Amino acid sequence: MQKILSKLYYIIPICCLFPFFSAPLALLLGILLAFFYKGDETLKTGRLTKYLLQGSIVCMGFAMSVHDVVQTGRTGFMITIVSVAVTMISGILLGRLFKVEKNTSMLISGGTAICGGSAIAAIAPVIDAKNNQISFSLAVIFVLNAVALFIFPAIGHLLNMDQTHFGYWAAIAIHDTSSVVGACSAYGEQALQVGTTVKLTRTLWIIPLALCIAFFNKNNTSRINIPWFIFLFVVAILIGNYIPGMEETNQHLSWLGKRGMMISLFFIGTSINIDEVKKTGVNTFMQGVLLWIIIAVLSYCWIQFFF
Repeated sequence: MQKILSKLYYIIPICCLFPFFSAPLALLLGILLAFFYKGDETLKTGRLTKYLLQGSIVCMGFAMSVHDVVQTGRTGFMITIVSVAVTMISGILLGRLFKVEKNTSMLISGGTAICGGSAIAAIAPVIDAKNNQISFSLAVIFVLNAVALFIFPAIGHLLNMDQTHFGYWAAIAIHDTSSVVGACSAYGEQALQVGTTVKLTRTLWIIPLALCIAFFNKNNTSRINIPWFIFLFVVAILIGNYIPGMEETNQHLSWLGKRGMMISLFFIGTSINIDEVKKTGVNTFMQGVLLWIIIAVLSYCWIQFFF
């Protein structure tokens, strides 16, 4: 049985290149493989997944319109500021209510406010978080990301959301960029472009948030991880729009980015550690779930009334 699962670990990423393979399916198979497989290959894909995810996002930028990106980013600017502030404040208050350890509460709040695992990775050295605090917060975020990828498109259709509104909503209410892209790709091409643009614009708020946390923690050894790949994403958009004769190449690169995203989601699924999820505790999960519901409901109301 383990030999078969070991082969699947290499076969499934190849299957992700085919059109019939969807984002939810890739993530689901990764989670199932992580649950049943007892080998050690999943421990070797952390850095690979990170760079594959970033490279896939950059490739998708080649086929995006500069006008649409600028318009989307400008429209989503105010809701990003408000949602980040509301999420951080709500997360800290919920953490105190459920008596979640301070650093873990801060990591979950930051991960929910901006971009899941990337925000946690950026904030962790700033607050000098311990390994178990990081792993617990990542476990909560990863589980909620997996759930979001499946339920958000269904909720969007149930609420009759158009693709533009769904793209904004997913970018604000779903933690990780990978799950935003996965959910939006399942909803439609326009949702994918809007969601990706707003989410990456939102990711830049890692920098001011980390600086703010570092200031209040007054830790001279704090380090901030800047998401440099976003600037490459912008360069890709400019190349795709302003260098002539690139139309066909841009479409190929965009396809490569979308397929690479599927592979990334599979690897993300395999990285979910069931043992860490079990250790997280009810209170920590309650903070993450309630905070997620709050930001999802408030962002949906904002979009419906102001967009």
